[in-house]
Amino acid sequence: MRHFVFPLILTILLTLAGCHRGETAEEAAEPEMPRLGFFSDGLDIEQGEVRPGDTFTSFMTRLGLSTEDAARLHLACDSVFDVRRLRAGNTYTAYYAGDSLSRRLSYVVYDNDKIHQTVFKCTDTLGVWASEKEVVHELKYSDFTIHSSLWNDMKAAGASPMLILDLSDIYAWTVDFFGLQEEDRFRLMYSQSICEDELIAIDTIYYAIFTRDDKDIYAIMYDQGDHGNRYWSDKGESLRKAFLKAPLQFSRISSGFSYHRRHPVTGKVKPHTAVDYAAPTGTPVMSIGDGTVLSAGWAGGGGNTVKIRHNAQYVTSYMHLSRYAKGIKAGTHVSQGQVIGYVGATGTATGPHLDFRVYKNGTAINPLKMESPSEDPIRPENKPALDSIHVVYQAMIDSLAALQ
Repeated sequence: MRHFVFPLILTILLTLAGCHRGETAEEAAEPEMPRLGFFSDGLDIEQGEVRPGDTFTSFMTRLGLSTEDAARLHLACDSVFDVRRLRAGNTYTAYYAGDSLSRRLSYVVYDNDKIHQTVFKCTDTLGVWASEKEVVHELKYSDFTIHSSLWNDMKAAGASPMLILDLSDIYAWTVDFFGLQEEDRFRLMYSQSICEDELIAIDTIYYAIFTRDDKDIYAIMYDQGDHGNRYWSDKGESLRKAFLKAPLQFSRISSGFSYHRRHPVTGKVKPHTAVDYAAPTGTPVMSIGDGTVLSAGWAGGGGNTVKIRHNAQYVTSYMHLSRYAKGIKAGTHVSQGQVIGYVGATGTATGPHLDFRVYKNGTAINPLKMESPSEDPIRPENKPALDSIHVVYQAMIDSLAALQ
């Protein structure tokens, strides 16, 4: 059961509708059916976990149901519950009626996950139905500054590390999350789902500000209905760029862009017009932008290599791969963020890493200094609405900050 805020007028109309129906005193006095669909007063409760090797029938008979009734209940599950999805380790609550001499299994509530449950009625007419725990949506504000790591500083500020994935998605094209610096600051307003006092999920980040060296990068959520980007700068520029900041999650940059670099294997001084990202073998490598695969094959010292043409200007190269992703070959169209291969040490390499190169108009450029163009800005007719939302969100974030 999920809670949402309804307009006051709708509440009034529903109230009036109830009055017009002419509720009797007896109806008003009827107890409301509990969320699980049965009254548990007077029933004994036992809790436990599904055991490894349990089938639906063995699980139910272990709790006290007869083999015949377990088989009938199995059939009653039909489209409500797939008995094959009974999982070892998932929790359940069993409800029993009667005393120790005549103890009878009445209901079993199985926890499919943290929110969804399945109720099995085990007496008289057997039955099965679904139920959901109450989920509350909270509006939150977080403000944290980097001192040690994003994870530690976020937790120290009372925010959930779950936010990291959402933030990295929003700022993937403008902020290098593997290169955060001390005193970098995040402020954000978002909603989250709480079930039984436990954080279940981050719902939506509405507004965020990333600050470095007194420069603010705003992320304002606004959906202009084209199924595209939903986050914009305060100037109406798309936060989504033509290219990602990095093609993988890397441990460190083991070698930078240089025209005078001594090769670690051959010892010769020669240009290294690439950035080497150290990462474990098998780490997924992504295309930094939409494009078409020019080649996917052996490139001598470069080992297994994929080259991608993104447009008339840009070509990228991904070298020393351990293997290619499924379907990657010359002529294949790839999307930004699509996995094209996996980190390895093929060719001439001292260890697993990605040799990543970017060519602009045929000339190698430093990937770390590349200015990626933004996607199309917000449509002119939507800019006034974005400006208004920016003002409202800024006022809200200031108010929430004052309450902390």
